[in-house]
Amino acid sequence: MPTITDHLRAHLLASVPTRVPDLDALRRSERSPEFERLRTNRKVIGSMRYGLMGAPGKPHYDRIRCMIRRLTAYRLDGNAEHLIDVANLAELEFVEGNHRGVHPQDDGEHSAAL
Repeated sequence: MPTITDHLRAHLLASVPTRVPDLDALRRSERSPEFERLRTNRKVIGSMRYGLMGAPGKPHYDRIRCMIRRLTAYRLDGNAEHLIDVANLAELEFVEGNHRGVHPQDDGEHSAAL
């Protein structure tokens, strides 16, 4: 039985007018090794300050407020360091937060060109 992700993928592929590269090529192209390296460096240092990711008994943090503050700072000063912080905070919230799981859906909201 096809999953929701399969349906979404089929819908998106049907709407793309040009040939899409194969999945392995997309997995290689749609990432930034530099961004991942910088994020990992900061997570290693952060683990020394705040504890290992997912460690039992680790204090809870208001990461949502921190992400909003850093995105606001990025809009003001353009320092990409804030984007690295936001990505790491989002990952930590995903691993340690009290979310309700992942439920793939297309909410109809997409990025707009400037």
